[in-house]
Amino acid sequence: MARLGRYFLKDVPLHVIQRGKNREPVFFDGEDYQLYLGWLGEAAAANGVRIHAYVLMTNHVHLLLSPSDADGLPRAMQSLGRRYVGHVNRTYRRSGTLWEGRYRAAPIEADAYLLACQRYIELNPVRARMTRQPSAYPWSSYRAHATGEENPLLTDHPIYLALGRQPAARHQAYRQLFRAALPEDMVAALRHATQGGWALGRRMKSGSE
Repeated sequence: MARLGRYFLKDVPLHVIQRGKNREPVFFDGEDYQLYLGWLGEAAAANGVRIHAYVLMTNHVHLLLSPSDADGLPRAMQSLGRRYVGHVNRTYRRSGTLWEGRYRAAPIEADAYLLACQRYIELNPVRARMTRQPSAYPWSSYRAHATGEENPLLTDHPIYLALGRQPAARHQAYRQLFRAALPEDMVAALRHATQGGWALGRRMKSGSE
């Protein structure tokens, strides 16, 4: 794994995580989740960022994104952060920062790790023991991938689309992936890469500004 600076390559998927300050909550009721997703979609569309998967947890978010240029993700996250933090501060009569510093992002080699990263993201509520099945958690992309539930935020990655020629076959193949737990070494690698800003892949080389 090669350390990358905060420079993002065109069309290379990124696992993004952002946590609340001191790991405190960043979502407080259903409207907060809905507004965040709406503004995420608008910011992504305006800045050429494709959303492949997501989960919104109580005190952090995971996103799997592909920017169409090097500046797309920073612009999108800045726009989203400005709108969402403003909403939280106004609604709950608070001030100051909501997030624990800047978001973290790790480039992912799609062929080797994209589906594992997508599963890792959508299994977060299960690992946190918030639900026993990922389909029961409303604030993730799992149901779109596993059952075909309509989700206009998402642009499916070609690696996911290759699971089946028809949607029903794709959904079934995706559900099959969840019958086995992610290997612990894969979970550790994903966490290590994202926390450190490392590129996760067998052939990826570093690049920085």
